[in-house]
Amino acid sequence: MIAQALPGASPAELRAALVWSLRAALNVAALQCKFEPTLLADDNYVAARKDHEEEFNKAYDTLEKYFLKTMKTKKAAQNALDVFSTRVYSSFSTVSGQLSFCQTTASIGQDVVYAPRGTVGDVAQRRMRELRESLKAWGEQHFRTRRVTFVWPVLRPLPQFGNDKCWRNGEYQARKCGSLG
Repeated sequence: MIAQALPGASPAELRAALVWSLRAALNVAALQCKFEPTLLADDNYVAARKDHEEEFNKAYDTLEKYFLKTMKTKKAAQNALDVFSTRVYSSFSTVSGQLSFCQTTASIGQDVVYAPRGTVGDVAQRRMRELRESLKAWGEQHFRTRRVTFVWPVLRPLPQFGNDKCWRNGEYQARKCGSLG
């Protein structure tokens, strides 16, 4: 899934959803990637909001009009927009891949900051799949849903530290107290 579904949406409405999703991802990164300040997640988000405020506002307005068009009442439209926004934000949960998500949004955030005004949608179209891929579980956090085989390490017995007869001049006496391995 690259973006939340918008049944019957026009190309402009789909582009607005991508732009809004990218803004949401940068916002989530600003909040969740503070563990590594060199990624500049917060700075990228603030700069992107400032530089591309007009495009972000236009995307939101387009989404608002889409929901007004597809819902029966203004209240239902607002509710649908709220649900859509909540789903967009929560879709960037970084439980399984926080580091890769943070690294990817750092790169994408820089692309957005340096993108000419009015072209955030182009960045979103180019990089949203990469952003979604960065959320996948990997490494030590990746566990298969099928049976997980765990191999216990071989533990060697420890020497008898409290038994004085096992030690002589700081050396363990295997003959008196047994081999360690």
